[in-house]
Amino acid sequence: MTSNGSELDTLGFTAFFASQLPLDADGEFPARVVGVERSGLLLQTPDRTFSAPLGSRWFQDGAEHRPTVGDWVRVEAGTDRPLACLERQSLFQRRAVDGDGDVQLVAANVDVALLVSACNREFNVARLERYLAITHEAGAQPVVVLTKADEAEDPWVYADQVRALDAALPVEVVNGLDPWTLDGVRAWCAAGTTVALLGSSGVGKSTLVNGLAGRALAETGAAREADARGRHTTTQRALYRLPEGAWVLDSPGMRELGLVDAEAGLRTTFAEIEELARACRFGDCAHEGEPGCAVAQAIENGDLDAGRLQRYRKLLREERHATESIAARRARHRQFEKHVRRVVGEKQSRRR
Repeated sequence: MTSNGSELDTLGFTAFFASQLPLDADGEFPARVVGVERSGLLLQTPDRTFSAPLGSRWFQDGAEHRPTVGDWVRVEAGTDRPLACLERQSLFQRRAVDGDGDVQLVAANVDVALLVSACNREFNVARLERYLAITHEAGAQPVVVLTKADEAEDPWVYADQVRALDAALPVEVVNGLDPWTLDGVRAWCAAGTTVALLGSSGVGKSTLVNGLAGRALAETGAAREADARGRHTTTQRALYRLPEGAWVLDSPGMRELGLVDAEAGLRTTFAEIEELARACRFGDCAHEGEPGCAVAQAIENGDLDAGRLQRYRKLLREERHATESIAARRARHRQFEKHVRRVVGEKQSRRR
């Protein structure tokens, strides 16, 4: 191994990753993925940043088996060839939006997820619940960051809506162009921490990154006046180093965030509904008029918003459908590969 432990710590390398390295690692070294290029990876070590192409074997399995931004990989010394991806401590993923219905990786090994929304018409509780679900499923700490506070008559109205979802959820109200308002966010950006910014286009993610860095790291753009939505200024996911020593991931805006393999994250996001459901008279209560339904009673008493229950049901249906569809697609793919191997084997036998 070419880099000592203390130097790797600055990149977010912990004992969790160190324990996965071979005892005899003289011919290789760990590197962090700070960017994904068309045919390979952009890797970072304490000594250098370099590109490393991915061989064809990396593309034989699904996307979830290939490295993504934030991953740690074992690299062969001398050739800079990626050998293997280390087990992840956290993983953000969504259903791909390119039509193939598979999984798209967003980021790996994230400690803190800054869920960014703006104090204007872009603010959307349902979208925020999606981001919370994917963050809980990934195992990262969610922090809601409300930007463009200077443009709102009362930005704390938006903060109150966030706290209504979960009173314990950290909320930071900021103006990305005013460094004095960013101290609360900086507190989540300790040295060696990996922080991801998730949110739609135009909410001020790149402006926030630049504000935290004290200089221009990411390109920014203005939102459309008609609907407060923004244009994509970040075109690919990349990790940036902040002065405090944290690594921050700025990603393209994601208006479509299809949930997949996220049932546990949904149940955590809607924990109060799950808790109420345990008090229902029937264990299989669908909360649709059954006698002794604690959820329906909470809605009637004004303790639970009926819209929140509807959104939870919708997200659960969507997540289950997506997960089942992808599982079926992968099963068909495995069956096809098995068929191809059998046909090739029979041809080779006949030739002999």
